[in-house]
Amino acid sequence: MAQRYVRVQSHLGQFHYGILQADRHVQVLDAPPWLEGQSTGAELLPDQYSILAPCSPSKVVAVGKNYADHAAEMGSSPPQEPLIFLKPSTAVTAAGSPIYYPPQAQQVDYEGELALVIGERCCQLQPGEAKAKIWGYTIANDVTARDLQRKDAQWTRAKGFDSFCPLGPWIVREISPGAQLQTFINQQPEPVQSASIDTMIFSPEEILTYVTQIMTLLPGDVILTGTPAGVGPLSVGDQIRIEIEGIGTLENRVRARVHDHAMG
Repeated sequence: MAQRYVRVQSHLGQFHYGILQADRHVQVLDAPPWLEGQSTGAELLPDQYSILAPCSPSKVVAVGKNYADHAAEMGSSPPQEPLIFLKPSTAVTAAGSPIYYPPQAQQVDYEGELALVIGERCCQLQPGEAKAKIWGYTIANDVTARDLQRKDAQWTRAKGFDSFCPLGPWIVREISPGAQLQTFINQQPEPVQSASIDTMIFSPEEILTYVTQIMTLLPGDVILTGTPAGVGPLSVGDQIRIEIEGIGTLENRVRARVHDHAMG
């Protein structure tokens, strides 16, 4: 099993990066692993922590319509260059935490995606430099208020609600180029999304190179690489599970948004 890097909150309220062991113990690191965090010698037992999103990015850069079949289901041609947008860092939430359905929206869609975690400051990368800057990989759900996306004609509100970027549950360093991505709703046996990540229009390395021509990326920043065909609406109470071969499973449940919730 690939080493799994996590971010957790201890039962004492402290935040830690660590390595998740097979017995669910967490080996505590003294810094984020992409900043060369080393073992402190301390361990957290399974009942001594709760899992958080595996990083705390300054920004999340996402890519639209990066699978041809998804572009087609959205009624458009594949883009000629990566179509990028931002999700705020406050949209990030953990595996197991709720996705809150905002009262402003009438249609909230799931979008299962492979996410890249950036390991060091990146600016103006040249082709061939990008792969070394991708520290690891995790799973994301680019939750979207589809009716607001259509209404606004730009995507900030539709993509930016609190809890609209579940990430996790952990980061792995490597992934097979042909890894399978699948999305399941309410424990149904058949996936609503199923695709190999090597069918992306623009590869992770191409996306990263493109983004760094526009903005500087910082250690721990996240890039979402796009979703395949099969996106669809969620309802309050739905459970959504996204699986990527070689990483694991990201699972969240949809709840009605209330004014006094705390985000995970």
